[in-house]
Amino acid sequence: QVQLVESGGGLVQAGGSLRLSCAASERTYTMGWFRQAPGKEREFVAAISWSGSRTNYADSVQGRFTISRDNAKNTGYLQMNSLKPEDTAVYYCAARSGWPTSSSSDYNYWAQGTQVTVSS
Repeated sequence: QVQLVESGGGLVQAGGSLRLSCAASERTYTMGWFRQAPGKEREFVAAISWSGSRTNYADSVQGRFTISRDNAKNTGYLQMNSLKPEDTAVYYCAARSGWPTSSSSDYNYWAQGTQVTVSS
């Protein structure tokens, strides 16, 4: 059973940056990030394969967010730049054994979530 622990959320002004981290208890093939705003469904943000050769991004974050990982530390990262108020949500790290996908139902393991709030 893979355990995922997130860190790095917080409050930031619009235009600012935050970096989220996700530490895994063991090796995971694909790591992904999802988010859920109040009253909305959970949505895909980004995902990365083991080698980093495959990355997927939601259109809404393409060019502003960067997903990466350090396999020596079993840790994934989500660098978020040019943040907007509409990025406000609880962000979840997730992992799966297959290739990166954008469907939350494909992911077997989930972290507890971390709040990201972007003020205008």
